[in-house]
Parts: sequence; C-alpha cells; structure tokens
Amino acid sequence: MSIDFELTDGIATITINRPERMNAMDAEHYSGLSDAWKRVRDDDDIRVAIVTGAGEKSFTAGADIKSFIGKPPGIEEMWLTQKDQLLNRGLELWKPVISAVNGYCLGGGMTLLLATDIRLAAPHATFSLAEVKRGVIAGNGGTQRILSQVPYAIGMELLLTGDGIDAETAARWGLVNRIVAADELMEAAREVAKKIAANAPLATQAAKELAIRSRDMPLSTGLRVEQMWNRMLQFSDDAREGPAAFAEKRPPEFRGR
Repeated sequence: MSIDFELTDGIATITINRPERMNAMDAEHYSGLSDAWKRVRDDDDIRVAIVTGAGEKSFTAGADIKSFIGKPPGIEEMWLTQKDQLLNRGLELWKPVISAVNGYCLGGGMTLLLATDIRLAAPHATFSLAEVKRGVIAGNGGTQRILSQVPYAIGMELLLTGDGIDAETAARWGLVNRIVAADELMEAAREVAKKIAANAPLATQAAKELAIRSRDMPLSTGLRVEQMWNRMLQFSDDAREGPAAFAEKRPPEFRGR
C-alpha cells in the first residue's frame, strides 16, 4: 500500500495504491498524497498530472474511517493550516490535474475529484458525499465546491441526502467530462494529458489560475488582470516559440520560460 508516483514525458501519474481497502486513505496515505501534490507543484519537468486509484473497483473511498476512530487530532492542529496540504484542502497547484475515476469515488474521493480540472470516468464509477450519514460534513472543500460545479438542487441533494449517483448521471450534470470504457480509461486520460503537456506551460498555468480566481473577482478586475498577465507572457521565450513554430510549420518546443 502506497501512493505511487510515475513521471513520463512531463506527465505525472499519481496512483492511490490500497485496493484492499478501496483505496481509502489513513494518515500515512494522506501525507504521501500531500508529498505527491507538492512534487507536482514544484518540479519544472512536470506539466500535467493524472490521479487515479489502483485496481478496478475504486478511485478512492476517501478517509479510512476505521484508522481514525479513537485518534481524533488535537485542537492545536486547527492552526496547522499548511500541514500536509492537499489539492482539495487549499494547496495552490496551477498545473492541470486529470482524474481517471475507475470505480467508487466516495467522500474524500469526491472532494478530491472536485479539486481536479478534467475528469474521465469508467462506466461502473459511482459518486457520493455520504458524510452526513456518518454525523459529519464533506470536508476538504466538499461543501465549498459542489454548488459551483453542478446545479444548486443537484448539489444540495448530494450533500444533504448522502445518496450516490452513477457515472451517466455524473456526466449528465457535468461532474465528469465523459465516460470511457474501463480498459481504455488510463490511455484516454494520458491522451488528454499529452495534449496539455504539448502546450506552453506558463500559458497553461496562467489560464488555469485566472479561470479559478475569476470566481472571486469582479469581471472588470478579472479582465484587467488577464490583460496584464497576457502582456507579461508576451516577453517569455514560449511566446516567441509559438508563432515561430507556426510560421515554420513545425511542432513548437515549449520550455516553460
């Protein structure tokens, strides 16, 4: 059991590898996942990441509840806000992240999904925020992201009933981009990742950050920031390489500079 990390051609693949527990995560796995996200953030060789679960049954069932029973964190941890940061708990990661959902996507798995950018799901995938059935709420962004990603009534039904939905329903409401045959899921995710990795890294990260920050900015402010960032990017080597490659009818060689 582990958090597996593979890097190939600028694409990082993070696999939650604990299939015997539906890829549920205890404290050790959460810490390992935090390390993986920080590596994606800090490694210039990484342009895009894919996150998935080991096996054929589960993306991740979120927190391994049994491992936390009788071990509540001390109140002092309330102020350790940067400890073991996760993608869905506030880690600022502007490189694109793709979810390959290969089965159960429950609780913390769902809140992880909500923090990713592009989502592919196998036909047998299921999704739920069932925390209210356990006497708690969907943490790590579950209550904060769901209503911005699906219609209000759908999001509230998921939050308040704790009932799950299947892959077709998730796709219908835009929770996932599309459904892919289980045996083709990872290859489909890699194809999307390859397209992203071929683009200019600085521009890709800027586009993601601006799109996310636009939710908290007035349109006038967002337009101005967009203009300034575009002006800044025009001085990059990649902004010169793009038009040059187009004129010379060759693939661009972006270097993130």
